[in-house]
Amino acid sequence: MAKNKTRSIARERRHIRVRKTVFGTTSRPRLNVFKSLSGIYAQIIDDMEGNTLISASTIDKDLREKMKGMKKTEQAKAIGQAVAERAKSKGISSVVFDRGGFRYVGRVKALAEGAREGGLQF
Repeated sequence: MAKNKTRSIARERRHIRVRKTVFGTTSRPRLNVFKSLSGIYAQIIDDMEGNTLISASTIDKDLREKMKGMKKTEQAKAIGQAVAERAKSKGISSVVFDRGGFRYVGRVKALAEGAREGGLQF
């Protein structure tokens, strides 16, 4: 019998395993990614304080209108650029990338590339 009954439980297990080593500090916070069937969400988190410093998603009021008519990978790239822009305004230039147990393909990769284009280093 399989240990992981569903894909979501398997992803959570992978995420827990990765989080043992990926840790965001005040000088280099963690860029966390979560994707659902309908949207993609990104947060920059300071794990030392336990605070979310910056967030952006496809359901943000500021970005929702911009997302209409775009493909999901294009939306993810735009979210990455928005996170990078917001991070630069707060003085954050370097982050640790946490893909959240998802494979580094498709929307997750597009978000990472958008954040790099926006000026974040990881």
